[in-house]
Amino acid sequence: MLALRGLAKHYRLGEGEPVRAVDGVDLDVADGELLALYGPSGSGKSTLLLLIAALLRPDRGTVTLDGREITALTEEQAARYRLADLGFVSQKAEILPGARVIENAALKLWIADPRGAERRVRPLLERLGLGERLRQRADTLSLGERQRLMIALALSTEPKLVLADEPTGSLDTQRSREVLALLSEVCRERSVAMLLVTHDPEAAAFADRVAELRDGRLTDYDPDRAAIAQRTA
Repeated sequence: MLALRGLAKHYRLGEGEPVRAVDGVDLDVADGELLALYGPSGSGKSTLLLLIAALLRPDRGTVTLDGREITALTEEQAARYRLADLGFVSQKAEILPGARVIENAALKLWIADPRGAERRVRPLLERLGLGERLRQRADTLSLGERQRLMIALALSTEPKLVLADEPTGSLDTQRSREVLALLSEVCRERSVAMLLVTHDPEAAAFADRVAELRDGRLTDYDPDRAAIAQRTA
């Protein structure tokens, strides 16, 4: 489903050597697969997500989703791609504070189907355990509930790919496990390709595969090294 080939993005800061944020990455994520991409801060994870989301153009290489080359899209095409084919779950649950839960979850659907938006997203919210919170203001939800709301928004358009950027970074251990388990379940149920970027080694337990990004390059995941880094962070 998702294929990265020779993907690279370098930055030049002043007159020094360029920063190789992403440096020749080859990666595949299949339908229904959750791939956890582990890496410490500054490893290039955020840049990689921006490239996949067509928010940043690579210096070289390609991003292909379901046979379509994302790196070749115009700005208008890229906006439609992010709206319909891509779901995004971030660490910070950015909600419309005065709006209800169901209104927040239906934001992307309103553009294409304003009359049916809430009806279409309701079953998803119920599946995510928010069925009794539909008419509640989103800013009254707990952190764990807000993350579930962001998952509902990301999945509302039935995307082909979901990018999860440190989705458990602001949650305690128990809530983190719940969100990770939920992402794994939904990924399989909906046959969605999911790339979960994290610095939390516990995420590996919920993923089908784990890769590590270090200094812009993919390496074999080392759980012992990840655990040590987590303890000393």
